[in-house]
Amino acid sequence: MRKTLLASAFIATTFVFAFAASDGAALYNKCKACHGADGSKVPAGAKTAVKGQSAADLEKKLTGYKDGSFGGEKKATMQRMAANLSPEDIKALAQYMSGL
Repeated sequence: MRKTLLASAFIATTFVFAFAASDGAALYNKCKACHGADGSKVPAGAKTAVKGQSAADLEKKLTGYKDGSFGGEKKATMQRMAANLSPEDIKALAQYMSGL
């Protein structure tokens, strides 16, 4: 009985963590209006599209928007968009966008 309970607890914990992981594609749905479905759209005030940028560069920029250390003309817009992203969300989103 004890082994069954331990196994059940382990499986339940694993299941919860699997679904708690950030989903870059789902997060990017909020970005499509300005950046385009494939990341090739250059938003007003931006110099480049997200398409073709590395995950490391995108992660650095998203983190900078979140903490206010990065951004130009549209800094306030992107700060609002990044405000509630966790470090895991930022990593997943950057990884997803780098593959567009």
